[in-house]
Amino acid sequence: MTTVYAWVDSPLGELLLVGEAEQRSGSAAGGGAGATAGHGLGAAGDGLGADGGAEVRLCSLSVPGQKGGAVVRDGWRHSPEAFTEIAGQLEAYFAGRSTRFDVPIAPGIGTEFQRRVWEVLESIPYGRTVSYGEVAARVGASGAGVRAVGTAIGRNPLLVVRPCHRVIGADGTLRGYAGGLERKKLLLGLEGVVG
Repeated sequence: MTTVYAWVDSPLGELLLVGEAEQRSGSAAGGGAGATAGHGLGAAGDGLGADGGAEVRLCSLSVPGQKGGAVVRDGWRHSPEAFTEIAGQLEAYFAGRSTRFDVPIAPGIGTEFQRRVWEVLESIPYGRTVSYGEVAARVGASGAGVRAVGTAIGRNPLLVVRPCHRVIGADGTLRGYAGGLERKKLLLGLEGVVG
C-alpha cells in the first residue's frame, strides 16, 4: 500500500488530500469493501479515479492550519492524478452544483466510537444542521457523552466530505471546527444555512 497526496485549491484555502493506493488484483473493481462518504459501505472502484491501476481510498482531507490536520510525510508520493474524481466533486460542491460526495474512504481509521459518530455526520443532509446533543443521542451517548461526541467530531479526518461543519450548538451558535469557525461559517453559508 502506498500513501499518495495532492493539493487542491478551494474557497477554504489549499486542501490537502491524502489517500491509500492499493494495486488492484486481476479482477474487475469490486474486491474489497470500505466506507463511502454518504453511502455507508461501497465497493472498491467507486469514486476516486485510478492511479496507474491502483484503487485510491481517501484517508484525510484537511485545510491549512487545521488543528490535527495531516502533514505530508517522507515516503508519501505526490499524485494529483489519483485525486481527479474527488477534486471534481469538491469543485462542483463549492460551485453549488453538487450537494453530496461519493468517494471511497480508507477503512480502519478512528476508534469504533469515532466511526459511529462519523457515520451520523455522513447522514446529515446538505443544508441542514444538528446539535452536538442530537448526534450524541443518535450514538447512544448522553450527558457527559456529548463531550466525547464533540471530541470525535473534532478528530474527523475528512473535513467537507464528512460534514462535521453541519453540527452546531444547541442554541444555534457555531461552535468548534478543526478548520476554524470562519471556514465553518463559509461552508454553512454555501449550503444556505447561515447568511
